[in-house]
Amino acid sequence: MHSNREQPPIAQHLDARGLQCPLPLLKTRQALRGLRPGDVLRVLASDAGSARDIPNYLGQSSHELVRRSEEDGLFVFLIRRGEE
Repeated sequence: MHSNREQPPIAQHLDARGLQCPLPLLKTRQALRGLRPGDVLRVLASDAGSARDIPNYLGQSSHELVRRSEEDGLFVFLIRRGEE
């Protein structure tokens, strides 16, 4: 059983499957701008560059990478929007 700490409530889902670099990152940034601080965005991406680009961007921003995983060739990111 998952606790809320393990699986935060998702405010928005972004399906970036099939998009090539840099579109998954650009769509992620756009989606985060539309959320309130503390909201969680779930991103699905199939482009391998996303596994590098999204965490690198988050490391330079106020947003928090809550979890990342790879499932069946898909990269899944849970991102908590920070203050900007």
